Amino acid sequence: MAESWTTLRELLLARGQLGAQPGRGLESALRTAIRTGRLRTGERMPSSRDLAAQLGIARGTVTGVYRQLLAEGYLEARHGSGTWIADVAPQPETRPARPAPDRYRLGPGMPSLGAFPRAAWLTALRQGTSELTDRELGYPDPAGLMSTRTELAGYLGRVRGVVTEPAGVVITHGTFEALNLLCAVLHSAGQLEIAVEDPGNQEQYELLAARGLRGRPIPVDAEGLCVEALARTDCRAVIVTSAHQYPLGVSMSPGRRRALLTWARSTGGLVIEDDYDAEYRYDRAPVGALQAIYPDCVAYVGTLSKTMAPALRLGWLVPPAALLEDVVRHKRLHDRGGSALDQAALTYFLRSGGYDRHLRRTRLLYRERRDALLTALAEYLPDWTPIGIAGGLHLVVELPSGLDDRQVVERLATQHIHVAALSSYARSIELPPGLVIGYAGLTPSRIRTAVKLMARS
Repeated sequence: MAESWTTLRELLLARGQLGAQPGRGLESALRTAIRTGRLRTGERMPSSRDLAAQLGIARGTVTGVYRQLLAEGYLEARHGSGTWIADVAPQPETRPARPAPDRYRLGPGMPSLGAFPRAAWLTALRQGTSELTDRELGYPDPAGLMSTRTELAGYLGRVRGVVTEPAGVVITHGTFEALNLLCAVLHSAGQLEIAVEDPGNQEQYELLAARGLRGRPIPVDAEGLCVEALARTDCRAVIVTSAHQYPLGVSMSPGRRRALLTWARSTGGLVIEDDYDAEYRYDRAPVGALQAIYPDCVAYVGTLSKTMAPALRLGWLVPPAALLEDVVRHKRLHDRGGSALDQAALTYFLRSGGYDRHLRRTRLLYRERRDALLTALAEYLPDWTPIGIAGGLHLVVELPSGLDDRQVVERLATQHIHVAALSSYARSIELPPGLVIGYAGLTPSRIRTAVKLMARS
């Protein structure tokens, strides 16, 4: 055990010698090391003989120091086992402060992680793995297991109206990998710019830049993407969240949907449909996927990150048939395909009805939480106007004019309430002050408490 203490001398003397009075110097050095956590609770100290030899001082000096620190509670003696570091909490003035946790995480983009169906997924993982053939344990088809693609094609057709054969589905590690694959194909074809929604996900600009592309912001209003503004650009591809615009929450109107698809067909353009949380609708029937109308000019993108958990890293891409081969080639060169084990679990989860059951349960859960947020806002902050409330995992509240939404976010953060400023999603347009509030991760009672605190801040 003494071998682990060969550098204790350097630890204790890192800031100087023990001084003219080695007993006091050693006592101070040990006390500081324990208080700051450099000597951790539960570690055994060297014997007085060993430490005295390391430091070149009398053993009696070390014995006296140990006796004093035992009396102060920094050390504890265990009969027949030596001297150990006691459970002493580091002092705040000598240890860097850790950021306070967000007591109320109301940021958008995250489902209830506590609602993840752990037992059902473990069953699916076990059962799905047992059904894999020996050959399927080798390098996978870059597009994914055919059994998974078959189940997904059936699910997407049944729930979202997506038109595809199983061979047309590509399994991805989520939305961003799907976008990366499409960007790689478009860049290879000579495209330099892709249109994106404004306001929208600001990380898309970074993603596009990493692929040698520029993002062109296109305004969004109450009907969705402004197609007339898109038509005035040279862009031949656009990323849209047509079913539930992120972050405004509006659904693209029928007229805009027709105009967008007409634009794509007349220009040879590509609509990249990010259908990130379309499974969650509370007050109206879900809007079908754009891909169902013109599959030849729409690339459909979906993910489990919003319905189950981002940790799964599972999503899907249904590109137009003309792009499928290039997409799969880029997928093969990127990572040689995803995990067959996770895909096998998803296959079983879909086939057994586990995914449908999970969606039914979480729809009820999220509707209850949304309603709790709306009720609390009406009671405590009646001059904050909610919009985009019909579905998804978040809503937007428009603040009274004159407020700065970024300052409001900073002020709420001092109360450990985490929300997002609507203005932070805009690139080229002016928006009224607002907050983007996610409600999936907190219980109704905690949502109510958070809103009450917002009203006091």
